Amino acid sequence: MAIAKAERLMNLALCLLGTRRPLSKRELRESIEAYLEAGSDDSFNRMFERDKDDLRELGLVIETVENLDGEVGYLARRDSNRLPPITLDAEEAAALGLAAKVWQQARLAGAASGALQKLRAAGLPEDVDPYEAHGALEPRIPVHEAAFEPLMLACRDRRPVVFDYRKATAAHPETRHVEPWALECWRGHWYLAGWDRDRDAERVFRLSRITGKVRSRGTGFTAPVPDVVTVRETVASWAGEIADRSALIRLRSGSGYPLRAKATAVRELEDGWDELEIPYGHGLDAWLVEFGPDAVVLEPAELRADVVDRLRAVAKG
Repeated sequence: MAIAKAERLMNLALCLLGTRRPLSKRELRESIEAYLEAGSDDSFNRMFERDKDDLRELGLVIETVENLDGEVGYLARRDSNRLPPITLDAEEAAALGLAAKVWQQARLAGAASGALQKLRAAGLPEDVDPYEAHGALEPRIPVHEAAFEPLMLACRDRRPVVFDYRKATAAHPETRHVEPWALECWRGHWYLAGWDRDRDAERVFRLSRITGKVRSRGTGFTAPVPDVVTVRETVASWAGEIADRSALIRLRSGSGYPLRAKATAVRELEDGWDELEIPYGHGLDAWLVEFGPDAVVLEPAELRADVVDRLRAVAKG
């Protein structure tokens, strides 16, 4: 059955690409053997409409033209279905391969494979392998969260979503109504940036803290979607990548090397502890919790309070 459908789609594509004038349904039915074998007009019409939608999904641009007599015809102009040769340098090919691997891990391998096949057909050289690593270290972006795929599709289709989200300082999750903008990966963690309808403000959500299923809710956004650069800056700020303050941290000797890498000053103490000065922004409190009893916030007071609140929430389970 799969081979028969593929052959039927190929024949329909060849007919639409090979004609210089629009072909009516009647003419297409007479030209393709599988359509001649259709049992009835209704059966043929359903088959034709499905095939036409499948070809469009594969990327074929099919035009619908109505002649002077009111008869509808179809054709696929060659100039509308021809792409210029595509050239990728090593870095671009590596980025493309990394994106394809992300999709494969997110159970979207079929779409990733189809996209690469389209690039091949458009002129991507055969000797360029997007899956191949182009350096001594191969970058990896893991996708383990079940929320990744539905949120990625919701971002693409501009569909509002509803999900249960547990903040690090909360013992129980809360329901959030969000207009999703984009997914970004920072330091091995995926974040969703979007508009929180309940709080009427932009928010960033860590995917690992989303519990249960992501549900779609209606269509249409109520807030404007910022450009990609602005979204990335928002995620970077919430993930603690943009520093606008300074914190004083007491760190046990021989531990917390990621913190030490960010420190602008380190003072060795006599009791097996070091004192670090660290520039930070939003999100440092969540990061410090991961170091447990090896890190103690000395100042500022608000950062110390945030870390204590998070530790108490963790202790409560």
